[in-house]
Amino acid sequence: MAEATVTFILNNLKELLVSLGKQISEVNHKVKSLSNDLEFFNGFLIEATKKPIEDPTMKALVKQARQAVYDAEDIVDQYIIEAAKYKTRGKFSKMKHPLEHPLELFNLAQKIVPVKAMVDDIYKKKAFSTQDGEGSKFNTTVKKPEKAPMAEEDHMVGMEDEATKVINLLITKSEELEITTIAGMPGLGKTTLAKKIFLDSTIEFEFHTRVWVYVSQDCNRKEVFLTILEKIAKVTDEMRNMTAENLANILFRSLEKTKCLIVMDDVWTQKDWNDLQIAFPKNKNIRILLTSRDNNVGKSDKCKVKLHNLRPLNTEESRTLLIRKAVGSEECPEELITHRNNIAHECGGLPLSIVVIGGILLEKGTNKRDWEDVSKDVMGYVVEMDKEKVMNTFIEWSFYGLDYHLKVCLIYFGMLPQEYRISVWKLIRLWIAEGYIQPKGEIILETLAENYLTDLVNRNLVMVEKWRPNGKIKTCYVHNMIHVFCKKKARDENFYHEIKQSNQNIDSSSNNAIEMCRGLSIPPHFVKYISPERFGSHVRVLDGEPIGFPRFPPDLDKLVNLRYLILSIKFKALPKHITNLWNIQTLIVKTSSNSLEIKGDIWKMIRLRHLETNASTSFPDLRSKKRNNEEGSLTNLRTFSTISPETCTRDVFDRAPNLSKLGIRGQLAKLFEVEGGSSLFDNVKRLTSLENLKLFNDVLAVQDSKGKIDCLPDKFPPNLKKLTLYGTELDWTCMSTLGMLENLEILKLKENAFKGNKWVPKDGGFPVLNVLHIGRTDLVTWNASATHFPSLKSLHLRHCNALNALPSDLANITSLQTMELYRTNKIAAESAKKIQIQHQQIVKGKGFKLSIYPPDHDQ
Repeated sequence: MAEATVTFILNNLKELLVSLGKQISEVNHKVKSLSNDLEFFNGFLIEATKKPIEDPTMKALVKQARQAVYDAEDIVDQYIIEAAKYKTRGKFSKMKHPLEHPLELFNLAQKIVPVKAMVDDIYKKKAFSTQDGEGSKFNTTVKKPEKAPMAEEDHMVGMEDEATKVINLLITKSEELEITTIAGMPGLGKTTLAKKIFLDSTIEFEFHTRVWVYVSQDCNRKEVFLTILEKIAKVTDEMRNMTAENLANILFRSLEKTKCLIVMDDVWTQKDWNDLQIAFPKNKNIRILLTSRDNNVGKSDKCKVKLHNLRPLNTEESRTLLIRKAVGSEECPEELITHRNNIAHECGGLPLSIVVIGGILLEKGTNKRDWEDVSKDVMGYVVEMDKEKVMNTFIEWSFYGLDYHLKVCLIYFGMLPQEYRISVWKLIRLWIAEGYIQPKGEIILETLAENYLTDLVNRNLVMVEKWRPNGKIKTCYVHNMIHVFCKKKARDENFYHEIKQSNQNIDSSSNNAIEMCRGLSIPPHFVKYISPERFGSHVRVLDGEPIGFPRFPPDLDKLVNLRYLILSIKFKALPKHITNLWNIQTLIVKTSSNSLEIKGDIWKMIRLRHLETNASTSFPDLRSKKRNNEEGSLTNLRTFSTISPETCTRDVFDRAPNLSKLGIRGQLAKLFEVEGGSSLFDNVKRLTSLENLKLFNDVLAVQDSKGKIDCLPDKFPPNLKKLTLYGTELDWTCMSTLGMLENLEILKLKENAFKGNKWVPKDGGFPVLNVLHIGRTDLVTWNASATHFPSLKSLHLRHCNALNALPSDLANITSLQTMELYRTNKIAAESAKKIQIQHQQIVKGKGFKLSIYPPDHDQ
């Protein structure tokens, strides 16, 4: 979105002006002027897009503003490219052509003039609209539905178990005020469920006084308080004229001795709840049931809070609801079963989506051809045929309730394939590459992006597919209906353009849609048709993993605005001109070779944040290069994986001091070897920000004394949280060293990390270890107790064929949540099942989840 683009451009300009200084003073004043104009754009676009825009004139105005921003972005991109070229020239070249660069930049700066004129024109129009006041034709406010739509009671499906769970939460005795929140994404049926509970006979018996109040996005405290008072007391004209604060006091006193249930439907924000809860006393007889799209709504330090996340409908429930709405009966005609199943699946368990598509099908009847057409593009039919725009309105109001930085992050999901499950690390890097995550104080960009994602999850706009053992999100996605909304939004704002078919002329100068778009989605086999000269300023992300390049792609280095690049290659070296991609933030290289040489000077790629390869990677010797303090330091670099042991010099890590993830692959004996009283690993120990370390021993013949690792160093980086070992073939006695790592939360012992038939852990080790993974090993006897792993949550054993049994005392680890055995043996599987039964008895609950493969070991 343009709002994020503005911030991105401004930061680029500030960085450019600081780095180049007087070298380009001829045009600096013009750039500074543009910066000031863009600051105005930022405020205007954020304000103008807080709510849906219905007025055509206002729509045109905002579109014009966005285009001005995009034009400015193109100019700034060119400006930065030219300035960077000038700065990297040698002294002789600068002396030979002393005026060439300033003249080029001056000509470039002339293009700013029409953009500035557009800014001035928009400013005048905005000033005119402001003078018109609330009645202006530029008013962006759209009337919100007075109440949330609910599915009819006779079409309720799959609510019984959910209702029972919430009813039990409400009627459980307590000595204080209790709040229960039903949370879920738009259209999931929160209001329908709350209505079912409100009318339930058990609730009627328990609470003689029940109040239903609709709060909505435009929360009016006074109206909410009056609605509740009308049910429990007599409301006078004097009270109707009171302030919200005075009404809150009266309501507070009225509720002190009252037993009642108050349902507050559609509470949008925690701030709204904070403003409302002052009217509720800590009366143990009062229960408050909230419905909200935000998991955080209802949280309070003053009372007990219970969260109930409403689940989507399962497959059978979705099919049942669809047939009831589309056919008006419980039975599905046999010829429609296949199409019913497809349509129900596409709705993703969202009741409102099913109700809407069911209504469309009801009008069409039971014609097989019509159902087949709908099943081919279910979400498309919802968008086109939903005359009331129920689904769009529901999602739209959630969207416009977001801050602008969250809006652009959500829209990005529309650029991904439908139903695509994306890993969080990839999503975060893509957001950063596109410029959506901007600096905020001292917070690391990746941390900031994680916080944004968590916010979208809590608002139930993004769904979590898998969680990591440490409680962080591993993979996520959006519901199909939200995907359709985001995709349409992205297209409407020229956010991106999608090339689907080979007959689309993507290199035609007449194709304005592609010319104006800010991003391209192109199938891998079309990459060769992309002209760097034409699309270079637009391409920031290029995922070339599916292609498999036999040699370095020609002209790739001309895509100087690339910020995210994945290459899958069949050669062993990256050329020197890889460093022309000076804007790159994430560089991922996957090669078929065990080693990779990067011939370019990566220390010039000052924006690099993540460098990942699957091979032992080496670089030119830094000692041969003279540098000043400004050049050659990658202070933003967070990931450096995997590099060769020989690369782990003090000079390298001095230039990458803020690493949080490091991978080392090669002959690790060289890493640990002590010469002159020190080793290369001593340089690793000095990385105080390092949290994740992977060590891969690439020695085929460990019998060779040069390749054998006798023991681990006695110290590791001080803040290490995750350690992975592969092929190190250490003795199990070395585990005592790892057990002393105070901050270690995850330990992954991959294939042949340790050898020996017996492991006896020492007391006092692994104080905070949450995850233990043991891969292929010859371990036979494992003598351990709960005291050796006091914080363990997940245990994973893979290919431990010789292990005779798991330690029985693992049952006493109350924190244990999951245990996975993959291709171990039947004896080990039997011992795991016994441990699970004992664990259930100890924790007095379900105990940990046990997974055994192959299934015959579970018999």
